[in-house]
Amino acid sequence: MNRRLDPATLPVLAAVVTVLLWASSFVVIRSVGDHFSPGGLAFGRLAVGFVGLAVIALRYRRPLPRGRALGLVIGYGVAWFGGYTVLLNWAEQHLDAGTAALLVNFAPIIVAVFAGLFMAEGFPRPLVVGMVIAFAGVLLIAFGGSGGSGSNDTLGIALGLVTAVLYAAGVLMQKVALRSVDAITATWVGCLAGLLVTVPFAPQAVGEIADASAGQIAGMVFLGIGPTAIAFTTWAYALTRTDAGKMAATTLTVPAIAILLSWVTLGEVPTLLGLVGGAMCLTGVAISRRRLRTA
Repeated sequence: MNRRLDPATLPVLAAVVTVLLWASSFVVIRSVGDHFSPGGLAFGRLAVGFVGLAVIALRYRRPLPRGRALGLVIGYGVAWFGGYTVLLNWAEQHLDAGTAALLVNFAPIIVAVFAGLFMAEGFPRPLVVGMVIAFAGVLLIAFGGSGGSGSNDTLGIALGLVTAVLYAAGVLMQKVALRSVDAITATWVGCLAGLLVTVPFAPQAVGEIADASAGQIAGMVFLGIGPTAIAFTTWAYALTRTDAGKMAATTLTVPAIAILLSWVTLGEVPTLLGLVGGAMCLTGVAISRRRLRTA
């Protein structure tokens, strides 16, 4: 018997792919960050991501955005692809992967509030309840710690919070741009804008790649293909088919998954409170998305 996939499940699947790849990115950045500089890693990642996205864009040949839409795409590309990527790499030189993911994913709270106030998405009860539960889980992870090496410092925390602001600004600009720009075009043009911002780090990246091991280069390539080219495309696809607040709430699962992955691969052992907080994040997101199938 041949069953067709329910179209309503496609945005959910796209969101799941995004979350898994973004969670893995925190661990990979942490593992290769001892060799690559923040700017060099960002340039290499975005260069690989842009090539992958350009291949997809050439296949579909969609029209380029113009006017206000182009300005929004460039804006979120500079903020999210460019600034966010450099600062996240820098932050993870001072924070373990789980804590970095936790701080960055304060952004969904900012997105949900601004989308509710200024984008007519409102504050439906499941979203509010789910966000409260998920954010309580985030606080448990913060107070309980995520294990790691204990090397977190004030600069790392500040950088993590700045990346959260850039992330939130990028999501909000992208949501508006996607009203008139398709997901594939919006993603590759945004990636190009971010790549151009990081061009000053190109000489650094070339020198570091020349001295890198095969595993370190593989990590950079993975960041470009997986968390950048694939994950940003699936994110944009899902964002065009659901509210910005609900999509942002979904990414609150990223810290929980990142903590688990960093535990398994890097030995950054989470605390009991961290594990409970991760479970609360997952529960809260499940509640916040409960109306997606009936919307």
